[in-house]
Amino acid sequence: MKFGIIKERKNPPDRRVVFSPNSLQKAKSQFPEASFVVESSTLRAFKDAEYEQAGFQVTTDVSDCDVLLGVKEVPVSDLISNKKYFFFSHTIKKQPYNRKLLKAILEKKIDLYDHETIVGPHGFRLIGFGKYAGIVGAYNGFRAWGIKFGTFTLPKANTLSDQGELELELSKISLPNIKIVLSGKGKVGGGAKEILDAMRIKEVTVDAYLHRSFEEPVYVQIDVLDYNKRKDGRVLDKNDFYANPEAYTGDFMKFAEVSDLYIAGHFYGEGAPYMYTKEDARSKDFQIKVVADISCDIDGPVASTIRPSTIANPVYGYDPKTETETDISNKDAIVVMAVDNLPCELPKDASEGFGAMFLEHVLPAFFNGDKDKILEKARITKDGKLTERFSYLQDYVDGKE
Repeated sequence: MKFGIIKERKNPPDRRVVFSPNSLQKAKSQFPEASFVVESSTLRAFKDAEYEQAGFQVTTDVSDCDVLLGVKEVPVSDLISNKKYFFFSHTIKKQPYNRKLLKAILEKKIDLYDHETIVGPHGFRLIGFGKYAGIVGAYNGFRAWGIKFGTFTLPKANTLSDQGELELELSKISLPNIKIVLSGKGKVGGGAKEILDAMRIKEVTVDAYLHRSFEEPVYVQIDVLDYNKRKDGRVLDKNDFYANPEAYTGDFMKFAEVSDLYIAGHFYGEGAPYMYTKEDARSKDFQIKVVADISCDIDGPVASTIRPSTIANPVYGYDPKTETETDISNKDAIVVMAVDNLPCELPKDASEGFGAMFLEHVLPAFFNGDKDKILEKARITKDGKLTERFSYLQDYVDGKE
């Protein structure tokens, strides 16, 4: 079986790749019966020469490959018929801007596997860039603090080569005795926690965070039952929250009343309570001054996130009184960092981590008869039709939704 690492063609450019040269060598060692070629690219975080030095052919023609591996959507004009493709298609939520893409994939009889649909036996995603979103998002949160208060300056994350350089820059700054609340204990939250721990910021319990003062910066990492409570007062487990989000009301304000910096690394499920509303943000008790919204749900659970920001312009001000964007110098402004493609700022590290997950969870399925049905469950299209699991997309394909 021949695998092709394709160049990224979407604008704005993305420098990430499914397999770095190092990861590709590991893949070849583990599966010697497979062959791998790399489509030439001048944008990729790893140069063509690095792949060649690792022993792989670099080519401008990948049409003889069986499986094509990419990160972002492939433009319709560049799709090759009758191939197996892996990339983030941004179609499974019926995104209107990619309806033509999915329609073309069906017309060209392509087997599409979306990285987002690759799940384990319990339905949890197996691969993604979440950890690196957390790492860069936390770094950008501290950078936003420096911009807001003018107390220190940090370079943009995308000018640094790896996580080590981010941590080195953070080691040079001095923080006041602020309280930092981090929501989420998944991959995103875990990535953000790595940065907080690398900075040697003290982690404290929820009770201590809410009721004590400290003479040093501290943080607390909170999970869904820390910031949501049942309306009937019963205390059950997380599974109950996931199954019955409508039975809960938000309880985040107790954190907002004592926090200076909020890092939003949680996953927000439909029907769950908001973290804080626009009315909450207007309250005289609301103390958060900087929000690093890694989750970036627009006009959603983090009310001050009214639009995504960009790598070029990563922060903006939110005026809770007028509920509109304002200059960050406005004394009432909540400074918001809501870059929606954070892993792009750390493309080498993100690619290494992604390749390790793909090698562990996906590549074996091609050589073990897909015994865990990893490929079967992830496949969106086959032979010009939607697979059963994704048949709900038919009306979307037909333009009825």
